[in-house]
Amino acid sequence: MSKQSGLGDNFYLHGYDVSGDINSIAVAGGPATLDTTGIDKSGHERIGGKRTGSMGGTCFFNPGTDRVHPRLSTLPTTDVIASYFRGTTLGNPAACQVSKQVNYDGQRGDDGAFTFTFDLQCNGFGVEWGRSLTAGVRTDTAATNGSSIDTAASAAFGAQAYLQAYAFTGTDVTVKIQDSADNSTFADVAGLSFTQLTAGRTAERIATANNATIRRYIRAVTTTTGGFSSLAFSVVIVKNEIAGQVF
Repeated sequence: MSKQSGLGDNFYLHGYDVSGDINSIAVAGGPATLDTTGIDKSGHERIGGKRTGSMGGTCFFNPGTDRVHPRLSTLPTTDVIASYFRGTTLGNPAACQVSKQVNYDGQRGDDGAFTFTFDLQCNGFGVEWGRSLTAGVRTDTAATNGSSIDTAASAAFGAQAYLQAYAFTGTDVTVKIQDSADNSTFADVAGLSFTQLTAGRTAERIATANNATIRRYIRAVTTTTGGFSSLAFSVVIVKNEIAGQVF
């Protein structure tokens, strides 16, 4: 794969697509370092500590309904789930995190620009990079088997998944992750079915055991018992590449 720009990226915040209001975004993550420098050393020694991460950046002032200002200005004390999509092609890299919003600071420049900076700090889990199972925001009008992505091989290290649901009309819908060894016969992945939706916007993180087998091909599907006419949503899968992933 060749080098890419960040043109066409998307940013989703707990059931809202605020991409058009974001001027810049930064994604940071990894273990917090612990200083273990001995008195016999002339340089710092460090080891990895607890997993951490953040998403933050600059946004424009947009007080419109469902836009960024009504979302960030409330400074919620509850968790919010943030998702950064590197473009809107199925299978592209995407980063997600469960977050606490820690600020929303406005600046009015001498050129007349009115922007805000915001910072979302990971809570409970670190920032997680995975791949998109939807091409940006996907809209299903009935139960649908989405297109699959190829992860090259099966792995027995478990997975995590993130859902952003933006709009729903109907009685109920459930978003599930399925996998396959041959890209033909698919089955539900135990632990990767999101909570049934019956109304409104939402976001959710779910996970399997860290020794669960996730097969090569993966897709997002929608199912229903009572019917629905529209669901706008996005999904990210984080397929662990090493054994013993813990949080």
